[in-house]
Amino acid sequence: MRDLTRVETLKFSVPAAAASALLGLPRLLLWQEAPLPLWRLEGIVFLGSIVLWAFVFAWHRKYAHRPAFVLRPGWTLFAVATVAGLFCAIVRKLVFDRVLSGVIPGYYPANGSEWVAMLCFSLGFAQLMLLFAPFAWLVRLSRSPGLAATLTVLFGAFVFVLKIGPQASGLPMTLLAALLLDRVISGSLSMIFYLRGGVLLTCWMHLLVEIRLLPALHG
Repeated sequence: MRDLTRVETLKFSVPAAAASALLGLPRLLLWQEAPLPLWRLEGIVFLGSIVLWAFVFAWHRKYAHRPAFVLRPGWTLFAVATVAGLFCAIVRKLVFDRVLSGVIPGYYPANGSEWVAMLCFSLGFAQLMLLFAPFAWLVRLSRSPGLAATLTVLFGAFVFVLKIGPQASGLPMTLLAALLLDRVISGSLSMIFYLRGGVLLTCWMHLLVEIRLLPALHG
């Protein structure tokens, strides 16, 4: 645990947390029923992000033996991630979005402003909370990148089930199973690109998946 409080770890985790808090700000501004004042919510995101980013900078390279940030992943890997992102976007657009937008409207942005806010929050904080930090924590515990990656994907799928569970009671079981399978596959792809190409490549794939919603937005 001493790795978390090292000066070298904090030197990177504090600026990264500031970026996460800044990216999360538009989403918090649109939260009409927020239980706390904006400055408190921003403070919680910032402090929480420091801890989560500390997991990444303290343990990812040490136990996964790979850097968390790769500035040049290679054109081949970049092309594969691009194809994977576009494929996931097309599948969700054709199979899931039309049905889910009516059943779980809060899961989809209503306009361009909401899309930007949700995308920024996802890239800045959600990916950190659901992918980067859990993997770092699990790989430290297990000392096995493969096991940690598998558990991280299952954790993301579990959180997704919790998120849509109460609102998706009217959906057919086949559709729910397909949704879960989609999340497992997309989470696995994100994990693969994270381990091979780092944070930025994973965020690029996620951006491509979310771009599919732009043509349907108005306002």
